[in-house]
Amino acid sequence: MVLENHSPAVLCFGTFELDLRAHELRKQGVRIKIQEQPFQVLTLFLGRPGHVVTREELRSQIWHTETFVDFDNGLNTAINRLREALGDSADNPRFIETIPRRGYRFIAQVTTNDAKPSITPKGREGRNPRTYLIILAATVALAIGGVLSGRFLSSRAQALRLTEKDTVVLADFANSTGDPVFDGTLRQGLAVELQQSPFFSLLTEEQIQQTLRMMQQPPDVKLTSEIAREICRRNNSRAVLDGSIVQIGTQYNVILRAANCSNAESLTSTEAQARDKSHVLQALGKASSEIRKKVGESLATIQKFDTQLVQATTPSLEALQAYSLGYRVGTGRGDSAAAVPFYRQAIKLDPNFAMAYSKLGLSYWNLGENVLASENIRQAFELHTNVSEWEKLQIESEYYSIAAGNLQKAEQALEVWAQTYRRDWAPRNQLGMVYMVLGQHDKALPEFLDAQRLYPESALIRGNIIYDYIALNRLEEARAIADEAKVKTRDSPSVNISLYRLAFLQDDLEGMKQQVALGAGKRGLEDELLWNEAATAAYFGKLERARGFYLEAVASAERAEEKEAAASCEAGLALTAALFGYSREPRQQVAYALRGSQGPDMLYQASLALALAGDTGRTQALAEDLGRRSPEDTIVQFVYLPTVQAQLALNRDRATKAIEILHEAAPYELSVSLHPVYLRGLAYLAAHQGSEAASEFQKILDHRGIVLSSPVGALAHLQIGRAFVMQGDIVKARAAYQDFLTLWKEADPDVPILKQAKAEYAKLQ
Repeated sequence: MVLENHSPAVLCFGTFELDLRAHELRKQGVRIKIQEQPFQVLTLFLGRPGHVVTREELRSQIWHTETFVDFDNGLNTAINRLREALGDSADNPRFIETIPRRGYRFIAQVTTNDAKPSITPKGREGRNPRTYLIILAATVALAIGGVLSGRFLSSRAQALRLTEKDTVVLADFANSTGDPVFDGTLRQGLAVELQQSPFFSLLTEEQIQQTLRMMQQPPDVKLTSEIAREICRRNNSRAVLDGSIVQIGTQYNVILRAANCSNAESLTSTEAQARDKSHVLQALGKASSEIRKKVGESLATIQKFDTQLVQATTPSLEALQAYSLGYRVGTGRGDSAAAVPFYRQAIKLDPNFAMAYSKLGLSYWNLGENVLASENIRQAFELHTNVSEWEKLQIESEYYSIAAGNLQKAEQALEVWAQTYRRDWAPRNQLGMVYMVLGQHDKALPEFLDAQRLYPESALIRGNIIYDYIALNRLEEARAIADEAKVKTRDSPSVNISLYRLAFLQDDLEGMKQQVALGAGKRGLEDELLWNEAATAAYFGKLERARGFYLEAVASAERAEEKEAAASCEAGLALTAALFGYSREPRQQVAYALRGSQGPDMLYQASLALALAGDTGRTQALAEDLGRRSPEDTIVQFVYLPTVQAQLALNRDRATKAIEILHEAAPYELSVSLHPVYLRGLAYLAAHQGSEAASEFQKILDHRGIVLSSPVGALAHLQIGRAFVMQGDIVKARAAYQDFLTLWKEADPDVPILKQAKAEYAKLQ
C-alpha cells in the first residue's frame, strides 16, 4: 500500500459538516459557532461513530490529567453546548447518546465528502472500511490537538500578518503519540526556531509565569490552547501558536496552527512529516520556517536567519527535553538552582549542546558561582559556531562579559545583538550592566530604560533601574520605581537587593529589615542580604556584629551549596578588617576564602586585604596569579591589579609610584566601591599633597550611591579630615573628624583605626 499525503478534510453527518482543517462546524453551508472544547469532543465522537467513548477517554484526550479543572462540570457543560449547537436532545437523541456511568456514543452515520482516497492499494482504486477507519482515526487525533493543515484553510480564515508591535504566545504541543519525550520538548524547539527571527516576538517565559499566577494556575500547568489563549488575551498578544504531533505507523506528523486569541478562529497553519522519530526535530524546523512565511516575515530574513534546529541546539530529543525543563524553571520562574540539574542532564546526553552550557553558566552566575559560570560559558563559546544567529550573539556577549571579562568586546557584541534583534530586551539590559560594571552609570540608564520599554513587566530590569538611579544619587526616582515594582512585579533578587540599598541610603532601618526578612530561606538571595547586613554593621564600625552577619552569610551560602559565594563572604570580612587596621585577622580569613574559590573577584579581595595588612610577598603572588588567569579582563587589568600594585607601592614608601600606577584605573574608578579613588587619596596623603588627597576623598563622599555600605564610605570622612589637617584647615578638619566619630559612635572601641582617629582628634582641640 502507498500512503499519500491526504486525509479526510470534511466529515458529514445529518445536515452538518465538520471541517477539520478550517476548524469549523457548518449546517447546510452556514457556519455554526462552537467553542473549542465542544468542538474537540465532537471531533473525538466522529472518529469513533457507533462506539462508546468513555468519560476517562475524554478526560485524557481533551482535559488532560495534569490540568487543574473541574472535569465533571467541564465535560457536562461541553456536552450541553454541543447538543445545543446540533439541536440535539439528551432525552430523544439523534446524534449523541448518553451511556449512563460510562460515557457517550455518536449514533448518526458519518461519511466524508473527500473524493480522493487517502490510502490506495497499489494498482487498485477505492477504499475499504478498515482503511477508512485508520484514516479517520488519524485525522481525529490531529483535530483533538488543535491541528489543522495549512494547505486547505477555509476561505473564511483570516490571514495572520504580524507587525513589529505584536507578540505571540506559544502553547504546549498536543501529544497523541504516547511518547513523553515530546512533552515540553517540541514547544522549546519551536521557541528556539522562532527566536532566531528578528521579525517574531514571543511572549517571554517570565511573562507567562506571571500571568499564570494572576490566573491562579500552578506554574507547571500544561499550556493547553485554552490556557494559552487566556494568557494571550491578558497580555494583549496577537495570536496563540499551538502544535500537535501524531504518529501514523512509523511516521510522525508535526502540525502548527496560529489561532485568534479571542475566538480560537484559525488564522493560518502548516504541517510537516517525519519518516521516523529521529527526524521529528527536522520536521519541526521545516514547519517553523513555513509558519514564519505565512505570518508575513520576508523571505530575505527567513533565508538569513534559519539555522536548522538540530544544528542550532541538539539532535537529541532527550537532551532538548532536559533543556526545556531547565529553561522553564530557570528562565520562567527565576529558580536558577532548580535549573542546574536539568541543564547538566542535557549536557550529559549531548556534550556538544552549546546553549545548555550557556544556560548552565548563567544559572551559576545568578547563584554567585562565578568560576563555574565562566567555565561553562567558555565551553559554550567553543561550541557556538553552528548555533543560530540569536544564540551566537548571546553566547558571544556572555563569553566576553563574564568568562573573558573583555567588556569592550562585550559592548561591541551587545550592540550588534541589539541592532539585529531590535525587539529583544536582553541585549539592552546586558549592555546597561556592562556600563554599570565600567562605572559609566549615565550610559547604563538609557539602556535599562530602553529594555524596560521592550519588556515593561520585568522585575530584573526594574531592579537594575533602581540600582542605577541609586548610583546616580537620584534617590527620589529610585524610590518611585521601587514603589512601582512592588505593585507590578513579583519579588525578585535584583529588586530586593536594590530596595535594601535604597533603605540604607535613606537611614530606613525597618526597610532594610523588611528586605532581609523577605530574603530569608531564598537560595541566592538570603546570603546576599546577610552580606549587606554585615557591610552595614561594618560601615558603622561594629566589626564584631559584622563578623556575626558574615558568618551567617557564609552558612547560608554553604547550605545552598554555593561555595564561591561563601568564600566571597570570607574575603569580604578579610578586606574590611584590613581597612580597619588589623593585620592578623585578614591573613586568617584570606586563607579560609581561598579554599573555596580562585575566581578573579576573590583573588582581588584577598590580595588587597593582604596588601593592606602588610603581607607583601603573598600579595604579589596572588596578584600575579590573578593577572595570569584573566589576561583579557577589563576590570582585572585596569582596576583590580593597579589598585593592589598601588598599595604594594605604598607599603614600600613609594607614594609617587602608587599615584602613577592608579592613572590606569582613572577611566573605570567609579566601578568597584571606589577602591582606586581611596588608594589614590592615601597615596596623596603619603606624598604630603593634602589638597589632591581631599579631592579624592570628596569623590567618595559625593558618590554615596556607588559606595553604599563599603567601609571606605565611612573612612573617607576620617581621611579627608587628615587631608584638611595637612592643608592647615583645622575648622574643616574638626568637622570631618566629628562626622566620622558620629558615624562610629557605637563602634567597637578596640578597632585600630578608631583609636588613631580619636587620638588625632584630641590633638585638634
